[in-house]
Amino acid sequence: MLSIVLDQPGHFRLAQAPEPPAPGPGEVLVRVGRVGICGTDLHAFRGRQPFFSYPRILGHELGVEVVALGPETEGFGLAVGDRCAVEPYLNCGKCIACRRGRTNCCERLQVLGVHRDGGMVEWLMVPAHKLHRSLLPLEHLALVEMLCIGAHAVSRAQLLRDEQVLVVGAGPIGLATTQFAKLSGADVAVMEISPARREFCRDHLGISRLVDPQDDAVVALQSAFDGELPTVVFDATGSAQSMASAFRYVANSGKLVYVGLVQGDITFGDPEFHRREMTLFASRNATGADFHHVIDALESGRVNIAPWITHRSVPDTFIQDFPTWLEPERGVVKAMLEL
Repeated sequence: MLSIVLDQPGHFRLAQAPEPPAPGPGEVLVRVGRVGICGTDLHAFRGRQPFFSYPRILGHELGVEVVALGPETEGFGLAVGDRCAVEPYLNCGKCIACRRGRTNCCERLQVLGVHRDGGMVEWLMVPAHKLHRSLLPLEHLALVEMLCIGAHAVSRAQLLRDEQVLVVGAGPIGLATTQFAKLSGADVAVMEISPARREFCRDHLGISRLVDPQDDAVVALQSAFDGELPTVVFDATGSAQSMASAFRYVANSGKLVYVGLVQGDITFGDPEFHRREMTLFASRNATGADFHHVIDALESGRVNIAPWITHRSVPDTFIQDFPTWLEPERGVVKAMLEL
């Protein structure tokens, strides 16, 4: 079967992989229809992704169709032909995080397309309990995982209705965080350096409070929030400089949530951190509950993901197309591989 392999930073190749065996107990064989291109994939291509090794088949944002069911899958409500989103976080079920229901940060977590080969293949074997059935189109199902990252971060912050919130960075994860913060009833502002991304937030997410970080950010935020700073700040940039600066944007008693990930250390001034009695959160991956929440939001029409998909490719042109998606002038919001 066809696969796309990232042999080393900057170098993809088309390859033929062995045909998959029949699914075993608890397993489901799926046909991969769509693969969303994630920041993780871009970082891996650049050689900047933590916890990563080469060669690797990328792809963890997946829209799939059930092809065959193994034994012991009867209780999951799946049938051949079902369309599903894939929860790509393979957890052990035994460590302290799993026992507490925090499967997203399992001590032995294996993420498809990161720690083990992922979905840039024609067929993939997936545990039945990691499939989330829906009637949504495959390309929308392929973006469920990305939306779950933002939804999980918002869940971590436990936002109050009308709470003043800032999202720093309007890449796909920042947009997802913005979308679900707004859905929670919060009063949301977005800080983003790209005018095109700020325009996207205004036109497609209905965000009117837009801040350019090249201005005096603190003054701009206070202007946006009637002289105050936001009580919750999400940083979704993956930039060490931005993540360190974000401490300045949080109101006294507020929360800072790191949604992005960076290779290296983040430093901050301890006296100011204590003076504000801030709370600092990390947010990693998502849980099954987040997948249910996101799919419900999509199916009910409360979230419209269609404008996010700006670029598409197929295997024959993917190797040429992929590097162009790193170029800011291309205006990529979300790229999609169609298998």
